[in-house]
Amino acid sequence: MSVRSTAEVMDRFNRAFTDHDASLLGDLIAEDCVMESVQPAPGGERVLGREACTAWWTALAEDRSTQFTPQEMIVAGDRATIVWNYRFGDGPDHWVRGVNVMRVIDGRIVEALGFSKTAGEVPLASEADAA
Repeated sequence: MSVRSTAEVMDRFNRAFTDHDASLLGDLIAEDCVMESVQPAPGGERVLGREACTAWWTALAEDRSTQFTPQEMIVAGDRATIVWNYRFGDGPDHWVRGVNVMRVIDGRIVEALGFSKTAGEVPLASEADAA
């Protein structure tokens, strides 16, 4: 098997979620993969290893009540940035916008860091100092 490019890995990874097809994750995850999800705030959940990351992403991919929509993907060498929207219900407030910062080595994901817009207001540093 030839080693897949970062773009090929990310295209297949995104399709697993857009198509709700966890089988596409197959051999995309490295044994020592580190994933940080967007929740719970503020630091997210840290998931370690191929088995745990694959299980976490499989549950997300198989959830047909949600919709993952990549908006843009930027690939630079072994790095990829995915800007996305994620809808988790029917209401107008049931979606979130976020970014995944990914790293691929030898055709497998070794790092996936998720970030999203937060609900509510985050005070500016100058406002927090004044309080």
